[in-house]
Amino acid sequence: MAEKTVEVKMKTGLQARQAALFVQEANRFTSDVFLKRDERQVNAKSIMGVMSLAIARGAEVTLIAEGVDEDQAIDTLSTLVEKEN
Repeated sequence: MAEKTVEVKMKTGLQARQAALFVQEANRFTSDVFLKRDERQVNAKSIMGVMSLAIARGAEVTLIAEGVDEDQAIDTLSTLVEKEN
């Protein structure tokens, strides 16, 4: 299992469009991928789960992945949320 805590630097956080892009990217991996904020953990491959966390810019989230491509999933997704756009 791989885990990494990152700060969301996306201009709008993980809302609507950005959340959809995040989920689309998470679905490219065969590993189970989760997103955790505070005490809530959701499936990162679920748009409803990701949006339910209401993640704004500056929030800290933890990416968790378990499977054959877990390290690549963590690296790719952390780069995505840390990108300032």
